[in-house]
Amino acid sequence: MKNRLTLSIAAGMLLGVIAGYLCHTGFSDAATLKAVAGYFSIVTDIFLRLIKMIIAPLVFTTLVSGLAGMDGGQDVGRIGLRSIGWFVCASLVSLSLGLLMANALQPGAGLHLIAGAGEVSTGLNTSALNAKDVITHAFPTSLVDAMARNDILQILVFAIFLGLALGALKRDSRVAIVIQAIDGMVPVMLRLTDYVMRAAPFGVFGAIASAVTLRGLDVLYTYGKLIGSFYLGLFALWAILIGLGYLFLGRRIGALLKAVREPAMLAFSTASSEAAYPALTEQLEKFGVDKKVVGFTLPLGYAFNLDGSMMYQAFAAIFIAQAFGIQMPLSQQIFMLLILMLSSKGMASVPRGSVVVVAAVAPLFHLPAAGVAMVLAIDQVLDMGRTMTNVIGNSVATAVIAKWEKARPSTSDEAQFDRRAAEIR
Repeated sequence: MKNRLTLSIAAGMLLGVIAGYLCHTGFSDAATLKAVAGYFSIVTDIFLRLIKMIIAPLVFTTLVSGLAGMDGGQDVGRIGLRSIGWFVCASLVSLSLGLLMANALQPGAGLHLIAGAGEVSTGLNTSALNAKDVITHAFPTSLVDAMARNDILQILVFAIFLGLALGALKRDSRVAIVIQAIDGMVPVMLRLTDYVMRAAPFGVFGAIASAVTLRGLDVLYTYGKLIGSFYLGLFALWAILIGLGYLFLGRRIGALLKAVREPAMLAFSTASSEAAYPALTEQLEKFGVDKKVVGFTLPLGYAFNLDGSMMYQAFAAIFIAQAFGIQMPLSQQIFMLLILMLSSKGMASVPRGSVVVVAAVAPLFHLPAAGVAMVLAIDQVLDMGRTMTNVIGNSVATAVIAKWEKARPSTSDEAQFDRRAAEIR
């Protein structure tokens, strides 16, 4: 079933390119192309709606179930500190690599663009980066409202409080019934997730076909130097993440990558972290990571550990400076790195959150808004790679945290682990 779904997703991507190209060359009228692309996107919209339908209850049930099963607040504090420590270090590595690669490859050099008197508006709400609003926004006024908006950060906060309360009172027979009910919802949500994932190849087909219909094959090579440079940087980041994973997991890092290949491909093809989350949760648990670690670390990672997005923000800012001939000394770049790191936390639920961060930080360093609009034109292509990287980074982080917590099978259970690893191959 797993191999069949992987092949189906790959086939959906290929057929999407072919169908989109045929439509792009078959119709010359822009209005017709837009209409045809709209019809293709219907399939993707339906698939993403199905994903969004299950994301809130899945996060809520898995996180509350995991927290309620912990021995106490000490477990939560320990896992939380280790997770945040890993996320901060990973963010610094991702941002630093973005600065290094952008300076070394110079993707924007030679363009000699000039900022006009009237800057191009990106249409992005940069006020979302207000520190006060970001902090207070994390605490929900209504769980129903947070679930309706699929606000992962707010759901995470409420679930933590509820899970801790249930864990503290779990010896009460009345509370035990509630815990059992939530535990019982977890396999139901995973089965529902499996049903939704069967529509993934169709969603992938629609997304690719729509993009190629509108832009033709140019969508694959426009801004080729920027795209190529950025993806080269992503490959370097993957190597670092996998190398760090090898230090803690050993040769099992290979089995982990095989386990998450489908969620990673789904994230790449749809450029949606939400689309990959349910399948990623399921695959990590099948890999052997304890559900309490998955239920706590993975949602936290989705809010704070977006390695690909971190790298993109640094890369895009330096690209804009190069394109407009703006000199940024190393000290200023390091300061920008720290601003980006702080500004991006909690932005996962903001539409085009990575571009929002760049658009908000750009004025602080006199980067033209026109440059942000220029990057935004191909953001879909860049978003595919950074979203896939986010999935890989969070997978490695969750597995390593589980290793630290000794939630993974011990060496005495090597045979049992090998059977699990063999199943996902």
